[in-house]
Amino acid sequence: MRRRTYLGGLLTGGLTALAGCAAAGDGVGDVDMSKNAYLPQSIEITVGETVTWVNNSSRGHSVTAYEDAIPADAAYWASGGFESERSAREAFHNADPWGNIKPGQSYERRFEVAGTHGYFCIPHERAAMVGSVNVRAP
Repeated sequence: MRRRTYLGGLLTGGLTALAGCAAAGDGVGDVDMSKNAYLPQSIEITVGETVTWVNNSSRGHSVTAYEDAIPADAAYWASGGFESERSAREAFHNADPWGNIKPGQSYERRFEVAGTHGYFCIPHERAAMVGSVNVRAP
């Protein structure tokens, strides 16, 4: 089991978490999507590692990068495979397939560029459902 460092992940009582990752599809991943939060809110990994987000809530969520909050040389990324933040937002507002990760489903992303990658949940952004993946060089 690989260990990851979780930065700023607020849990009940304000605790931060240190936990191992588990295989996708077993209801446990690197980042849990709850009612209106990613837990932990921030995770630290090394270039080349994959992060798995698992939706353990009863609501649909997205994992959508902020274009201005990812490294300049990183490709844009989002659940749903969108090429830009704008196209992801437009799909949601037009009720098109918007990268919805349904309850019990997961999303994985391999990170190849060091730096901070900020992201959010389109339908719950106003509720401050935001997070970051801090990718360090090997």
